[in-house]
Amino acid sequence: MPRRVQILVIGFGKDHCHEIAYQAAYQVGLEVARRGALLISGGLGGVMEAASRGAKDGGGFVVGIVPQDDKGAANEYCDAVIATGMGFARDFLTAYSADAIIIVGGGAGTMIEVAAAYQKRIPIIALKGTGGMADRLVDTYIDDRKVERILGENTPQKAVETALALIKSNT
Repeated sequence: MPRRVQILVIGFGKDHCHEIAYQAAYQVGLEVARRGALLISGGLGGVMEAASRGAKDGGGFVVGIVPQDDKGAANEYCDAVIATGMGFARDFLTAYSADAIIIVGGGAGTMIEVAAAYQKRIPIIALKGTGGMADRLVDTYIDDRKVERILGENTPQKAVETALALIKSNT
Protein backbone atom coordinates (compact mmCIF):
# COMPACT_ATOMS: atom_id res chain seq x y z
CA MET A 1 0.00 0.00 0.00
CA PRO A 2 1.45 3.40 -0.95
CA ARG A 3 2.08 6.04 1.70
CA ARG A 4 -0.72 8.55 2.18
CA VAL A 5 -0.16 12.14 1.10
CA GLN A 6 0.66 14.36 4.09
CA ILE A 7 -0.52 17.97 4.13
CA LEU A 8 0.66 20.35 6.82
CA VAL A 9 -1.65 23.20 7.81
CA ILE A 10 0.09 26.11 9.55
CA GLY A 11 -0.95 29.53 10.79
CA PHE A 12 -2.16 31.53 13.76
CA GLY A 13 -1.87 30.03 17.23
CA LYS A 14 -4.70 30.20 19.73
CA ASP A 15 -3.86 33.70 20.99
CA HIS A 16 -4.01 35.36 17.56
CA CYS A 17 -6.48 33.27 15.59
CA HIS A 18 -9.52 35.25 14.48
CA GLU A 19 -12.81 33.68 13.42
CA ILE A 20 -12.20 34.00 9.66
CA ALA A 21 -8.89 32.12 9.93
CA TYR A 22 -10.39 29.51 12.29
CA GLN A 23 -13.27 28.76 9.92
CA ALA A 24 -10.98 28.70 6.88
CA ALA A 25 -8.61 26.27 8.63
CA TYR A 26 -11.56 24.05 9.58
CA GLN A 27 -12.61 23.92 5.92
CA VAL A 28 -9.04 23.13 4.82
CA GLY A 29 -8.89 20.24 7.27
CA LEU A 30 -12.27 18.95 6.14
CA GLU A 31 -11.16 19.05 2.50
CA VAL A 32 -7.85 17.33 3.28
CA ALA A 33 -9.78 14.46 4.86
CA ARG A 34 -12.31 14.28 2.02
CA ARG A 35 -9.43 13.93 -0.44
CA GLY A 36 -7.92 11.04 1.53
CA ALA A 37 -4.79 12.86 2.67
CA LEU A 38 -3.34 12.80 6.18
CA LEU A 39 -3.39 16.11 8.06
CA ILE A 40 -0.34 17.25 9.98
CA SER A 41 -0.26 20.29 12.25
CA GLY A 42 1.68 21.71 15.14
CA GLY A 43 -0.98 20.09 17.29
CA LEU A 44 -1.91 23.08 19.42
CA GLY A 45 -4.76 25.65 19.26
CA GLY A 46 -5.95 28.20 16.73
CA VAL A 47 -5.48 27.21 13.09
CA MET A 48 -3.90 23.90 14.16
CA GLU A 49 -6.96 22.94 16.22
CA ALA A 50 -9.42 24.12 13.58
CA ALA A 51 -7.75 22.16 10.77
CA SER A 52 -7.49 19.09 13.02
CA ARG A 53 -11.17 19.36 13.95
CA GLY A 54 -12.16 19.71 10.29
CA ALA A 55 -10.12 16.66 9.31
CA LYS A 56 -11.66 14.59 12.12
CA ASP A 57 -15.17 15.70 11.14
CA GLY A 58 -14.33 14.60 7.60
CA GLY A 59 -13.25 11.15 8.75
CA GLY A 60 -9.55 11.84 8.36
CA PHE A 61 -6.44 11.06 10.37
CA VAL A 62 -4.58 13.83 12.23
CA VAL A 63 -0.97 13.94 13.42
CA GLY A 64 0.00 16.70 15.84
CA ILE A 65 3.69 17.49 16.30
CA VAL A 66 3.82 19.55 19.50
CA PRO A 67 6.73 21.64 20.79
CA GLN A 68 6.29 20.39 24.37
CA ASP A 69 7.57 17.13 25.80
CA ASP A 70 4.02 16.24 26.89
CA LYS A 71 1.58 14.55 24.49
CA GLY A 72 -1.23 16.00 26.61
CA ALA A 73 -0.42 19.47 25.21
CA ALA A 74 -2.02 18.51 21.87
CA ASN A 75 -5.52 19.52 20.90
CA GLU A 76 -8.23 16.91 21.35
CA TYR A 77 -8.58 16.21 17.62
CA CYS A 78 -5.12 14.65 17.15
CA ASP A 79 -5.10 10.90 16.49
CA ALA A 80 -1.36 10.65 16.92
CA VAL A 81 0.86 13.05 18.85
CA ILE A 82 4.61 13.47 18.53
CA ALA A 83 5.85 15.27 21.65
CA THR A 84 9.18 16.77 20.68
CA GLY A 85 10.24 18.87 23.68
CA MET A 86 12.00 21.02 21.06
CA GLY A 87 10.13 24.32 21.17
CA PHE A 88 10.22 26.14 17.85
CA ALA A 89 12.81 23.69 16.51
CA ARG A 90 9.83 21.34 16.03
CA ASP A 91 8.82 23.57 13.11
CA PHE A 92 11.49 21.82 11.06
CA LEU A 93 9.91 18.44 11.85
CA THR A 94 6.46 19.62 10.80
CA ALA A 95 7.77 21.14 7.57
CA TYR A 96 9.96 18.19 6.62
CA SER A 97 7.07 15.78 7.28
CA ALA A 98 4.84 17.52 4.73
CA ASP A 99 4.34 16.77 1.07
CA ALA A 100 2.75 20.24 0.80
CA ILE A 101 1.90 23.08 3.16
CA ILE A 102 -1.16 25.30 3.38
CA ILE A 103 -0.81 28.61 5.26
CA VAL A 104 -3.85 30.10 7.03
CA GLY A 105 -2.89 33.44 8.56
CA GLY A 106 0.16 33.07 10.77
CA GLY A 107 3.05 34.97 12.27
CA ALA A 108 6.72 34.42 13.08
CA GLY A 109 6.34 30.73 13.96
CA THR A 110 4.62 30.16 10.64
CA MET A 111 7.57 31.79 8.88
CA ILE A 112 9.96 29.25 10.41
CA GLU A 113 7.97 26.41 8.83
CA VAL A 114 7.68 28.27 5.54
CA ALA A 115 11.44 28.91 5.40
CA ALA A 116 12.23 25.26 6.19
CA ALA A 117 9.82 24.04 3.50
CA TYR A 118 11.14 26.59 1.01
CA GLN A 119 14.68 25.23 1.44
CA LYS A 120 13.42 21.68 0.76
CA ARG A 121 11.30 22.75 -2.24
CA ILE A 122 8.08 21.60 -0.58
CA PRO A 123 5.04 23.18 -2.27
CA ILE A 124 3.50 26.03 -0.26
CA ILE A 125 0.01 27.44 -0.75
CA ALA A 126 -1.24 30.55 1.08
CA LEU A 127 -4.97 30.95 1.68
CA LYS A 128 -5.85 34.52 0.68
CA GLY A 129 -7.98 36.64 2.99
CA THR A 130 -6.90 34.91 6.19
CA GLY A 131 -4.44 37.62 7.25
CA GLY A 132 -0.94 37.45 8.63
CA MET A 133 1.78 35.65 6.73
CA ALA A 134 -0.68 34.00 4.35
CA ASP A 135 -1.67 37.35 2.84
CA ARG A 136 1.88 38.72 2.94
CA LEU A 137 3.41 35.74 1.14
CA VAL A 138 0.88 35.19 -1.67
CA ASP A 139 2.65 34.76 -5.02
CA THR A 140 6.09 35.58 -3.65
CA TYR A 141 9.46 33.94 -3.19
CA ILE A 142 11.25 34.14 0.16
CA ASP A 143 14.54 35.15 -1.43
CA ASP A 144 16.21 35.99 -4.72
CA ARG A 145 17.02 32.32 -5.48
CA LYS A 146 13.34 31.83 -6.33
CA VAL A 147 13.40 28.23 -5.09
CA GLU A 148 9.68 27.74 -4.48
CA ARG A 149 6.98 30.27 -5.34
CA ILE A 150 4.30 30.52 -2.67
CA LEU A 151 1.02 30.21 -4.52
CA GLY A 152 -2.13 31.98 -3.37
CA GLU A 153 -5.62 30.49 -3.50
CA ASN A 154 -9.00 32.05 -2.67
CA THR A 155 -10.80 29.09 -1.10
CA PRO A 156 -9.90 26.20 1.18
CA GLN A 157 -11.08 23.74 -1.47
CA LYS A 158 -8.89 25.29 -4.14
CA ALA A 159 -5.90 25.41 -1.76
CA VAL A 160 -6.15 21.67 -1.10
CA GLU A 161 -6.74 20.92 -4.80
CA THR A 162 -3.63 22.93 -5.74
CA ALA A 163 -1.56 21.23 -3.00
CA LEU A 164 -2.54 17.79 -4.28
CA ALA A 165 -1.83 18.75 -7.90
CA LEU A 166 1.63 20.06 -6.97
CA ILE A 167 2.41 16.91 -4.99
CA LYS A 168 1.36 14.76 -7.94
CA SER A 169 3.46 16.78 -10.38
CA ASN A 170 6.53 16.44 -8.09
CA THR A 171 6.35 12.62 -7.95
